[in-house]
Amino acid sequence: MPDVPDASNAPPRLLVVGATGVLGGAAADALARRGDAIFLAGRDRERLASAARRLKAGSAPCDAYDLDGMAALPRLAAEAMGGLDGVLVAIGAVAFGPAEETSAAVTEHLFAVNTLAPIAVLSAALPLLHPPGTLAATTGVVAVRPQPRMAAYSASKAALSAWLTAVAAERRRTGLSVADLHLPHTDTGLAGRAVAGSPPPLPRAAPLEETVDRIVAAFHPEPSAGGPSAGGPPGT
Repeated sequence: MPDVPDASNAPPRLLVVGATGVLGGAAADALARRGDAIFLAGRDRERLASAARRLKAGSAPCDAYDLDGMAALPRLAAEAMGGLDGVLVAIGAVAFGPAEETSAAVTEHLFAVNTLAPIAVLSAALPLLHPPGTLAATTGVVAVRPQPRMAAYSASKAALSAWLTAVAAERRRTGLSVADLHLPHTDTGLAGRAVAGSPPPLPRAAPLEETVDRIVAAFHPEPSAGGPSAGGPPGT
């Protein structure tokens, strides 16, 4: 059983899911630079191995369609690091086009990747985290401002946001922090990898470094920093 963390002299032990993507990888790098202990999970095995070597971190491959495998990640991380203090889920898939042209298969894929897989990870992490632990997931501004030609994508992100909001209410008195990261549009290349359709004109992208800073702030809040859900135009 993982140890209860001693926050006075130990760095936070964090699981980063999506560490082989642009955003998750940049967040993992930034958290590691702060001295956090990191356990990486991602789909691309080659990138995962490279990142694990670079950061001297433990790692495990994952597939969003394997919900049992996703749910196993928090315990793998806790066993590797002797405990778990926080989880970041930064995975996602996007599709574009009118709602009537978005197939059921595409909608199912979006909800599998954007909703069910993150919930599987975060649910499994809850029993392992001790205050002041942190759960965080990237939802994007579309979670609160659904966009035309992105109906299924917006809905999948809004569903995860609703789950995070409910868990935050459940855990309010426990000292556990739940961060619903309504990040602005950031040029991570996600739009160019859409599972269906072509992206509409998008707002100017926020710099990756600024978006990563918002993620890091969820785990290392500064007294003057804005809330983790602050964001701009629809994104990521």
